[in-house]
Amino acid sequence: MAALTFELGVNCTSTRARTGMLVTDHGSIETPIFMPVGTVGSVKAVSQQQLLQDVQARIILGNTYHLYLRPGLEVLEAAGGLHRFMHWNRPILSDSGGYQVFSLSGTRKLSEEGALFQSHIDGSRHLFTPEVVMDIQRSIGADIVMAFDECPPGGSPYDYAKNSMELTHRWLDRCWNHFHQTPDRYGYTQNLFPIVQGGVHPDLRKISCEYIASKNATGNAIGGLSVGEPTETMYEICGLCTVHLPKDKPRYLMGVGTPWNILECIALGIDMFDCVMPTRNGRNAMLFTSNGVINIDNKKWEKDFSPIDEGIPCEWSHYYSKAYVRHLMKSGEILGLEIASVQNLAFYLHVVTQAREHIKSGDFLSWKNEMTSRWQQRL
Repeated sequence: MAALTFELGVNCTSTRARTGMLVTDHGSIETPIFMPVGTVGSVKAVSQQQLLQDVQARIILGNTYHLYLRPGLEVLEAAGGLHRFMHWNRPILSDSGGYQVFSLSGTRKLSEEGALFQSHIDGSRHLFTPEVVMDIQRSIGADIVMAFDECPPGGSPYDYAKNSMELTHRWLDRCWNHFHQTPDRYGYTQNLFPIVQGGVHPDLRKISCEYIASKNATGNAIGGLSVGEPTETMYEICGLCTVHLPKDKPRYLMGVGTPWNILECIALGIDMFDCVMPTRNGRNAMLFTSNGVINIDNKKWEKDFSPIDEGIPCEWSHYYSKAYVRHLMKSGEILGLEIASVQNLAFYLHVVTQAREHIKSGDFLSWKNEMTSRWQQRL
């Protein structure tokens, strides 16, 4: 089977936005693309059938930390990998688990060797090294696997960010060597993406981009953003990274963000996004729609029998009314969480689909500015 390929399409003349086609052994993906987060082999409250038919997802995420702890590698390997285990025949990207491990600041110990941590499930102790994380992701069987990195806290001082970045680079070397000394699993090609770090410090980010680019990987990721820094700083660092990362490789911005964040970062040259926001916010009664943001808990929607959102091509969004979804949420009915999650994910996929169309038609910048203003409205 072939390694991942990426072919550039149309470049926007007024921004750095571009379209492309990313091809894996599990299918092709038009970029820019948003990837729903399926942390434990499931996008919360959304079935695989809904992801395919209503959300129209092209690629989803699984998480190494969570899948390693439960169901565990023995189950995943016996199933033939995550694709077969969850019956998903499109591409999967696996996050290395670094962010989850480092968020356990009270129960983990960091060293040159790796990260020793306690399971949030039963308190058992585990050691993630770059080599172990590569082996775990081989067993998960994702099409795209991420290097093991340290994700420093937002606003980390220069010396901390520098030491963290250098550790990430040393770990990348170990990931790279081990990954390329081990075979693909399950009969298809797996691809390793390095991750740029360096906090909010432009010179460190430039150094990290150049180091990551030297690996000539099939794609590259930008980590350590949207972790507490101001939004304008995120855009500044994101834009700097896209200047210094290879133009002919897909660029993946990890963990970002709102629909308007995504539009701004597409304009800076980002190709791939993921975030838990659409499902997490949906479960907490926030709906992203083509006319603005709705808090469906508000009493104003109690007798609003209009569809949730007729501006996107999702049958669920046309079928259910705002009043009905509010009733479900107030009643604690699981269906309410499901409808809200489908709506938000379908909207996010609509955002990137429309972005691609407007890049191709040549009016991306004016469209982006208009939509950014509209979508941020609180209805």
